[in-house]
Amino acid sequence: MNPSKPWRITLDTNPDDCNLHCIICEEHSLYRILQGNRKRSVKPIRRMRPELIEKVLEEAKAMGVAEVIPSTMGEPLLFAHFEKIIGLCRHHNMMMNLTTNGTFPRLGAKEWGEKIIPVTSDVKISWNGATKETQEKIMSGSKWEKHLESARQFIEVRDNHARDTGRYCRITLQMTFLETNIHELSDIVRLAADLGADRVKGHHVWIHFKELRPLSLRRSAESVLRWNKAVEKARQVAENYRLPNGKRILLDNIYPLDPEQPKELIPDDECPFLGKEIWVSAEGRFNPCCAPDEERLILGEFGNLNDLSLSSIWNSSTYLNLMKNYSTCPLCKTCNMKRKRGQDDN
Repeated sequence: MNPSKPWRITLDTNPDDCNLHCIICEEHSLYRILQGNRKRSVKPIRRMRPELIEKVLEEAKAMGVAEVIPSTMGEPLLFAHFEKIIGLCRHHNMMMNLTTNGTFPRLGAKEWGEKIIPVTSDVKISWNGATKETQEKIMSGSKWEKHLESARQFIEVRDNHARDTGRYCRITLQMTFLETNIHELSDIVRLAADLGADRVKGHHVWIHFKELRPLSLRRSAESVLRWNKAVEKARQVAENYRLPNGKRILLDNIYPLDPEQPKELIPDDECPFLGKEIWVSAEGRFNPCCAPDEERLILGEFGNLNDLSLSSIWNSSTYLNLMKNYSTCPLCKTCNMKRKRGQDDN
């Protein structure tokens, strides 16, 4: 029996649906399109069946799961059954934790905000530059002015809801750290404070394509030193440039690295997912974490939730063995998502 209890579940509802082509994206990057290696081009588009969503969330609630993340690959607001997930969150008294690319498709920022914010603990809006040029180059297809206006509208809805109900939904600007945007990190922190966002969060780039390799800030001692200088400047801005309410903006996963060990994020780090969170693919496959699909498969085959229950997989010997031995796995040793012990996993 697994002594740990999951507190959050991610449903990869619609990983193949997106209206942007961010260069860092495993599925929708322009680099992937140009290379012509979209393996899914000969496969059906992946979208989770509503019946599977109902089954999984009912079982998750019984296990004590408190929070639901709709797809973090693709744009979840394009999912035809997204509003059903909102309804299921209400039904099961579970909170949503949403990551969106910030375009707010179909309904727009204001209407989506009115639907999402009452059931959501944290909304992460993808943000990768403090200037039009940088943002639009990394998040191909995005429009800088529209991105800003949508964020302002969404945060205004949040503020109004907090004032009227006393319940506060945190807003995060979430980025991927790259050579091409690190010079703007402190300005992104300043912009987030201006907008009224509560937090800037990010992670170092996964190298899905060869074009991303020279953009990694973990590739050499010199690049790590550039990163460390940017971190210091961002922390100074966070300390001196406060939110409209006077609070300090939170910086998450923004800390110095050791230039002598650029591949190792934190020597005494831990996996934020194993024993804590569950991932379910659009097809129903149980996944232990959010690592890229091809790499993640080396962690093992755990079962499919169309056939098995969440609790049976959670308590299986295969999953328990991974929990015990993950620190010896090469993928886990260099994982971009590892956290300092005790750090917030949101």
